[in-house]
Amino acid sequence: MSAIPEYSASSMDEDPAPDEVLLDQVAQKVLWLATSMVHHANRVRANPSGIKVGGHQASSASMVSLMTALWFDGLTAEDRVSVKPHASPVLHAINYLLGRLDISYLTRLREYGGLQPYPSRTKDPDHPDYSTGSVGIGATAPVWGAIARRYLAARLGTEAGGRQISLLGDAELDEGAIWECVADPMVSHLGEVLWVVDLNRQSLDRVVPDIAIGRWSGMFAAAGWDVVEVKYGRQLHRMFTRAGGQALRRRIDEMSNEEYQWLLRTPAPDLRERLVGGGPDARALRRVLRDSDDAELAALIRDLGGHDMVELSRAFATADPSRPTVVFAYTIKGWNLPIEGHPGNHSALLSDAQYRQLAERVGADPQDPWRPFEAGSAAERLCAQVADRLRRGESPLNEPPAVPTELGRRYRGRQSTQATLGRVLGDLARDAPDVAARVVTVSPDVASSTNAGGWINRVGVWSPRERHDWFAEDGDRLIRWRESPRSQHIELGIAEVNLMGLLGELGATWLTVGEPLLPIGTIYDPFVGRALEPWSFGTYAGGRSILVGTPSGVTLAAEGGAHQSVVTPTVGLQQPGVTTYEPAFAVEAEWCLLHALSRLGRADGESAYLRLTTRPIDQELAAVPDDAFGRERRRRAVLNGGYRLRAMPGVPDVTLAAAGALVPEAIEAAERLEEAGVACDVVVITSYDLLWRAMTAGPSGDGTWILEEIFPAARRSPLVTVLDGHPHTLAFLGAFTGSPVSCLGVSSFGQGGSLEDVYRSHRIDAPSIEEAALGLLRRTS
Repeated sequence: MSAIPEYSASSMDEDPAPDEVLLDQVAQKVLWLATSMVHHANRVRANPSGIKVGGHQASSASMVSLMTALWFDGLTAEDRVSVKPHASPVLHAINYLLGRLDISYLTRLREYGGLQPYPSRTKDPDHPDYSTGSVGIGATAPVWGAIARRYLAARLGTEAGGRQISLLGDAELDEGAIWECVADPMVSHLGEVLWVVDLNRQSLDRVVPDIAIGRWSGMFAAAGWDVVEVKYGRQLHRMFTRAGGQALRRRIDEMSNEEYQWLLRTPAPDLRERLVGGGPDARALRRVLRDSDDAELAALIRDLGGHDMVELSRAFATADPSRPTVVFAYTIKGWNLPIEGHPGNHSALLSDAQYRQLAERVGADPQDPWRPFEAGSAAERLCAQVADRLRRGESPLNEPPAVPTELGRRYRGRQSTQATLGRVLGDLARDAPDVAARVVTVSPDVASSTNAGGWINRVGVWSPRERHDWFAEDGDRLIRWRESPRSQHIELGIAEVNLMGLLGELGATWLTVGEPLLPIGTIYDPFVGRALEPWSFGTYAGGRSILVGTPSGVTLAAEGGAHQSVVTPTVGLQQPGVTTYEPAFAVEAEWCLLHALSRLGRADGESAYLRLTTRPIDQELAAVPDDAFGRERRRRAVLNGGYRLRAMPGVPDVTLAAAGALVPEAIEAAERLEEAGVACDVVVITSYDLLWRAMTAGPSGDGTWILEEIFPAARRSPLVTVLDGHPHTLAFLGAFTGSPVSCLGVSSFGQGGSLEDVYRSHRIDAPSIEEAALGLLRRTS
């Protein structure tokens, strides 16, 4: 028998119950509308292509009672809810009944410009609170939303009220993102977080094996969560109090998920014998079930807490406000549909005959499926009351402060782009405090090694509550770890998925609250791939943020192949909604970072990815013009993708195009070529992303002006490209210039060693660049 606290009517009869008959009437209408949306998209709407439209009638059905109880009896206007991806039709059905969605959209599920397959706060017309669809990522978003709300409240004085609620499926608990989130120590202090697990025992392909709730509940409890189980409905609770009732409870508690689903599909005349079985409790089971006929027994086995809206409402209302709560609500996948409990029902669609049978049972008209409740009826009045209760005021967007184009620092000597990050943040706090006040940095336990230490010492480390600094008097510390709700750096554990989830919600506050933040996340560049999905999903959901990947490439030579990133330039080249920069020099890193900050917190903005390095480079190599006009022209070129650093008299014999840390090697190779009598130009690529966009923009875009400026027709020559990443990243430049091209880069796993040895191994050192140029000239002569 489970030791998890279980809310039941028998233990809470003194609490006022919602109008159960009325809620059930609403639930039946929601079930009908959700089912009809999927039915119309697949069986009514024309589909010339013949490609499956899809939708999830069974997954929606299991959520109907949960969402009806929550919306019509539990939510407040301040609450925010993330809805299980496959239950999007239920969300849209509820919003339609509440007057938030026009009837015309009910026929446009999964149609271009219509209702999205999964809830999307940027693309759906009824603007869900959270985007979901990437399993595990949308489920954890309310946790990061809670931190973002608390951060805004402490820093800017906004309202932090309301619960952050996640509705997720039990199969979603297989995702690692779930447990990375649950285990983070900061999360245990977020009492506004409520997760409701639709425990229907099924995933996409199968019945979930064994009984996992004991393990799951233990993991949540160990992480500091309050765990609540809503397993049985009130009818079963009453049966448990009869003679032999505990035998019935034992029988259901101990049966496997597979056996329970098998009983759901058992014909009513056979159900009794299969439920009684041949165990030691068989006699007691026959006694407690003898007064129930076959139909009553079939209803009894389906009497689960996740479909008892009185039980659900009480569980939602009594969640522990001092810590996060997870409610395990037992449900049936396909509840009240002919396909309920079938192990293959995930993508199943009702036939036309089954759809008509459902209409008859719920009192609907298949010819007029979208008819709302009768005007003046109790259900119609309830919808109006709930709509009024949940109505939110407008949140006008406060414009982010203007970001300076540069900060006046002159970079001299040997410096790395990674170190520039910390310097720019410090200069912002001094020279542009209104901008710095909106900056929030996030790191997965690598802040000191990514040069954010000076910034952290200035602004402190954010915590939901004030924490005592036991090492305050230790003068040997490089970072002073002062934790309070007023600080501006948020440090998570070593979990990149958490970092990206939080970065997405911090970057979306302009959309969700109307208060823009300027979030910057630092991460070891080799781990960008690990965190790519949540970052991509956060961007899709409206999050504007800056991701700094550093240190990057095999330039991190001594750390070996496990810490050497190869494909991240290609990731930056392909990522929608993101501008990617790989600056070579410190001033370029400053310009790119400031420009990226200016694009955050606004509807027409964009995220950015900066690929930085720990390698110190001689800043004199940048040859930044001294005059104001020349300096500004260089800045604009950097922000648009690149510039010609070195131009030989006349037409060059060959052009070297380099990005990031390998610009010094390209310059050295050019000098070696010049000594050999080869005229060589050097082009610095600061954003392969923007150059690709320029080449592919087409007639309606910005065109190719930046490429024409970097590679003017009169100076086009055989081209060697080189970067500390996969060589195909810059290969497209040959298509633009029409010149023969040789692409150098990193396409194999590296190993530890000196910078010289590692560069030589991958053939990206100066002699290798020179050799590639000479070989290209020999082939094209």
